[in-house]
Amino acid sequence: MIKKTAAPKPLPIRHYVRVMILIAVIVLIADLIISITSIIIVRQQSTRYLKDTAALYINRINHDFAYMNHYMGWTLANDETLNTMNAYRINSIEFLKSNANLHKKFTELQKNYGQEYNFFYYLKNQSYFLNCAPISVNYPDYLELKRQIISFIDDKEVYEKFYSKWTPILVNGKYYVINIVPYYNRYLIGLISADNLIRPLREINLGQSGYASLVDDQGTVLSSPVSNSGMAVRGEGRFSLLRQPRTTISSEFLNTTFSADMVIKFGAFEKIMIAQLLIVLLFFMVISALSIIMIFFNRRVLGPIQSFSENLARINEESQPADYKGSKIIELEQANSQFKDLVQQIKTFKIAMYEQELEKQQIQLDYMKQQIKPHFFLNCLTSIYSMAQIQMYQEIEDMAMTTSKYFRYLFQNGENFVPLESEIEHVQMYLEIQKQRYRDAFSYQVELPEEARTVKIPPLVLQTFIENSVKYAISRENEMQITLTVQRCQLEEQISGTRIELSDNGPGFPPEVLEKLQSGQPLDQTKGTHIGIMNTLKRLEYLYYNLADVTFTNIPGSGACITLHLPDLPEPAAERKLDL
Repeated sequence: MIKKTAAPKPLPIRHYVRVMILIAVIVLIADLIISITSIIIVRQQSTRYLKDTAALYINRINHDFAYMNHYMGWTLANDETLNTMNAYRINSIEFLKSNANLHKKFTELQKNYGQEYNFFYYLKNQSYFLNCAPISVNYPDYLELKRQIISFIDDKEVYEKFYSKWTPILVNGKYYVINIVPYYNRYLIGLISADNLIRPLREINLGQSGYASLVDDQGTVLSSPVSNSGMAVRGEGRFSLLRQPRTTISSEFLNTTFSADMVIKFGAFEKIMIAQLLIVLLFFMVISALSIIMIFFNRRVLGPIQSFSENLARINEESQPADYKGSKIIELEQANSQFKDLVQQIKTFKIAMYEQELEKQQIQLDYMKQQIKPHFFLNCLTSIYSMAQIQMYQEIEDMAMTTSKYFRYLFQNGENFVPLESEIEHVQMYLEIQKQRYRDAFSYQVELPEEARTVKIPPLVLQTFIENSVKYAISRENEMQITLTVQRCQLEEQISGTRIELSDNGPGFPPEVLEKLQSGQPLDQTKGTHIGIMNTLKRLEYLYYNLADVTFTNIPGSGACITLHLPDLPEPAAERKLDL
């Protein structure tokens, strides 16, 4: 009698998962050991490289400081330019010629050592303070610098504190490094911001969270707390400097009261790069192991799973699932009994997903509408600010009143669609606001037929494109012309609609931007640009259910043209039947 062998006992899928995890853990442990070793070696080499790089930069700055000190001292003692300026009145021809000559000399010095360096002179007898080279500081900082420098010069210890000794000072919340060279009643001043001085060190790769900064002898951070990745550094202050890690490199400048600190913090990026190299080496070993495992699992796991998948596909086609038998995986046999209940649940889920999709579209629409409102408001504030800079007080009053009227209407109107006549009135009000700012820099023409006045369109659609034309097409040399033309027309499939054409005689769209707009690709918004155009296109897509059409072209010769084909108001979203 032949003895029958017992059939292999079915095993749960948990057993096979444990085997795979065990193999993966062994591989990962080996990979981790190699990665840690590689990271330590790379970090040591990078630290040595950064120390050498920092030393080269510090030596160059020391040399630049020494030369500028010598140049300013020699100019005060030997150049007759300042003697002449000190001897004549400020408005005299001799003074003006000498001032131009001095400005030319220090402009050449600035070209040799960088535009970030600023140079000033002060004639104490005449109480005259002015820059002797182009400056890179704003006017409020310039006034505060002037006040502080004059107070330093009035100090009897100015020679001991500032001569040949670059010293940090705080101006309107920002640190600068200054050097004052005195000679009798004449003074030359060199100045550079702490951020500009440390910028070359920030261009070195210090890791994802690494950063370089200037620190004075009291432990105060002089430069902006920005990491190598451009993110703000938190928790970096006087007390954190006492806990410097071993990867902190500190380099001191000669004849100064500050030093440069570089904190190296290698993040996940460097580890990923090393891990990728290791993965290449382990690739063949892992593939070989997986091939053997998959051959073994083919009969025990893959075969039953394939049958399970076929049964699941039949569920999508039929009202009731087919019975599934013969699996050697316990979980598959248990799951088969639950599939029939899932069919009804799937139908319920489809309805829920449909409702959620509608809700999502409404939320996105509301968000983009709110995002557009402050966009124009900020531009109006910027225009008023620009007028205030040039003291256009009457224009400020007119523009503030016009802007107030405009936004009173805008904030009171919460509809998705407004009459075209009202929208164009607000476009004209916007253009009048801009004309108060730019005067005769542009003109506009609007053609609105009587039959199109009551057509409903989304608010701020025309405003966005008009604003784009004003922003990029206005030139102080040539008068810009903006033309807005509206006409009723028949769109595709005999749908009644409105054609709106907006054109200008400006420079037109840049080729790369026009190519993306014509091909329907999204524009880059990472720098805060093109937000209005992209939001407007999204709004038209949602409100008209992809029936609206926007065409972007450049007019031959000069200018841009935007053509909108908008169908009449679509059916409400709640009445449309969408197939999911």
